[in-house]
Amino acid sequence: MSRISNAFKKEKAFIGFVVAGDPDLKVTVENVLALEDGGADLVEIGIPFSDPVADGPVIQDADQRALNQNVNTEYVFELVRLIREQSDIPLVFLTYANLVFKSGYETFCKKCVDLEVSGMIIPDLPYEEQDDLLVVMEQNDLDLIQLITPTSKERIPKLAKRARGFIYVVSSMGITGTRNEFKEDISQLTNEIKKYTTVPIAIGFGIHTPIQAVEMSHLADGIIVGSEIVRIAHEDSPQRLMTYIQEMKDAIS
Repeated sequence: MSRISNAFKKEKAFIGFVVAGDPDLKVTVENVLALEDGGADLVEIGIPFSDPVADGPVIQDADQRALNQNVNTEYVFELVRLIREQSDIPLVFLTYANLVFKSGYETFCKKCVDLEVSGMIIPDLPYEEQDDLLVVMEQNDLDLIQLITPTSKERIPKLAKRARGFIYVVSSMGITGTRNEFKEDISQLTNEIKKYTTVPIAIGFGIHTPIQAVEMSHLADGIIVGSEIVRIAHEDSPQRLMTYIQEMKDAIS
């Protein structure tokens, strides 16, 4: 059983997201450990990128703060190495296609294996352009996490059948960021996905309160929280972050 599968084996999974290097290497490590101590089952580590097309202002600003400190992929690899000295929590990278391409698919994937990073989420890599990277990832037993949105429609069977690790269901159209309501029929979307796969489903984009967490956890195997974690990490302390994760995890347990 893979590390990602382990995150979903007991109860509803809580997946948290941090931007590597915001505010710095040391505190990012502390924040990841705070997520784990609060009950997170898996952590997405965002590699800062100059044009994060899927992300809203909170994460865009965090990316820019990290880039201003010259955070790059080598910095992120060092960050993960430090995390691995203290934790074996399942990790995946959230990155953009150009960063992986620039590093070289084989080089990047081998580094993931060395650091015990279990997979990648690549929002700007469409299904039709995944094949070359997918071959290398499968050779290295890494999972390419598929994203399915309310507009995926006729592409759902293909995406679901290719899925490994978990499926990232986007709850709302648009970019990341906290939301007070969800207009799309997520239950219809998750039910459609389940026709084609038994891979766990996790819902993200907009979730930031315990009430929302409960609502979405009824429709999926886990929830993903990003912007609110990034906001707290920027404005407050790892201790406050741990408390927030505990509140969210308790809500879905």
